[in-house]
Amino acid sequence: MNIQESWEKALSTTEIVRPRVKPLETFATTKLPYIFLAESRKNSTETMVRRGEIWVEKPSLVLPFNLPHFEGFDFEEEMDLNEDLLTSFLLVRGVTFPSMKYNNKMVTTETFEGRLSRAIEHYRNMLQAEENVHAGLVMGLEDVWQFSVLIFIGSQVAKSASSDFRKLFDDFDRRARMS
Repeated sequence: MNIQESWEKALSTTEIVRPRVKPLETFATTKLPYIFLAESRKNSTETMVRRGEIWVEKPSLVLPFNLPHFEGFDFEEEMDLNEDLLTSFLLVRGVTFPSMKYNNKMVTTETFEGRLSRAIEHYRNMLQAEENVHAGLVMGLEDVWQFSVLIFIGSQVAKSASSDFRKLFDDFDRRARMS
């Protein structure tokens, strides 16, 4: 499967079951935990569970506009796709991420004994019971999980954008008054 087919497959099958409730940090690094669920390719009565966290970091160096840096997504290992090709592919399609570093850390990969619908219900209830406002719950296909996680990140960044601008302007205004 080529990159275009993988992207379209992820777009049509990814569902953000439960977005992160808490907005991303405006002035600091944000740890964005997620649970990704996919029906097992080997056994339809099992669900693959990937728990991870993405560190959305502010750049320590000035990066070119709309040139994000993705680490830990295993695109090269699993899809034979280098980061430059990925970034170009996304840009050509009008998909942009702010010029920040997105570092994916896989915490665990496990199997849930039950169908995908049962796993979704289980993890949604678990996050609700824990009153977890930090983690997101994402569903997609196992072979394009990286793109599903990127779609999740993009939705969270877009959701935080308007409040980020307001906070940036407020901070700028506060600093201007102090000088």
